[in-house]
Amino acid sequence: MKILIVGAGAVGGYFGARLHAAGRDVDFLVRPQRAALLRERGLRVKSPMGDLTLRDARLLDTTELVPHYDLVVLSCKAYDLESAIESLAPAMGAQTAILPLLNGMQHLDILEQRFGAAAVLGGQCVVAGTLDADGAIVHLNNAAGLTFGERGGGITARAQAICDALSGAGFDVKLSENILQSMWEKWIMLATLASATSLMRASVGDILQGPGGQAFIEGMLAECAGIAGLQGYQPGESFYNRTRGMLTEHGSSLTASMFRDIGNGNRIEADHIVGDLIRRGDAKGAKTTLLQLAYLHLKTYEAHQARVSS
Repeated sequence: MKILIVGAGAVGGYFGARLHAAGRDVDFLVRPQRAALLRERGLRVKSPMGDLTLRDARLLDTTELVPHYDLVVLSCKAYDLESAIESLAPAMGAQTAILPLLNGMQHLDILEQRFGAAAVLGGQCVVAGTLDADGAIVHLNNAAGLTFGERGGGITARAQAICDALSGAGFDVKLSENILQSMWEKWIMLATLASATSLMRASVGDILQGPGGQAFIEGMLAECAGIAGLQGYQPGESFYNRTRGMLTEHGSSLTASMFRDIGNGNRIEADHIVGDLIRRGDAKGAKTTLLQLAYLHLKTYEAHQARVSS
């Protein structure tokens, strides 16, 4: 199976490097500046699960792509989705499948409009990583895995072949018969965590120290879960209880990457993670009071960043 990894950052670079090291046929679509660094220093992964330095990774730009890939793995930030689509488009053949690893759901609609419903799989990943000052991928814990499946449900021959190609490369792979349910559940957790910690500019443990902190977090979770239920993806009881326990653990240092991005003055996925959830909730008459407040906070931050950088 011929695989194209779009980007070589903390997510795509990690999974792509593991696949390459395991002998899979992998190309990387990389921007010129990142490609120059990787050619100079190699594609490096620093991980508790084993370090890697790849000197022979195939690094391509969009002008070098041809439509002969079986699978395109897409893991960009939502605000880079439009440019990523334009870059990867020449790689799309009649039988090419796209496996997006973005959070939320809006990207599925956008990809479907461009490439057709049949080309777009559902997917999500778990990997905590960042790029260090030298451009190496730093894996921050022992967790690394991805879950994917056909959006229509069930197990197809295509999905099984992709699962076989991805498996045995040093990270967990799960082929789901109901990937949209899994994606909605992750979105619920992420939107709650991102909204709560970004709005309060604090960790879960610090929020819980304040008066009404636990009620605030539980209220945010209830709003997010309520939207999912109205959309036909009611979260399972075990998931809900596990998520509520994680988000109400006293002393927890847990924060969302969106909170950390705000602290670093970086771009954020406000519309994709929170705004789109509100839009879907409003269409069904859901209560979104706390989410609306968090979204106002995030959009205010974006407006401030745009003003000071202009």
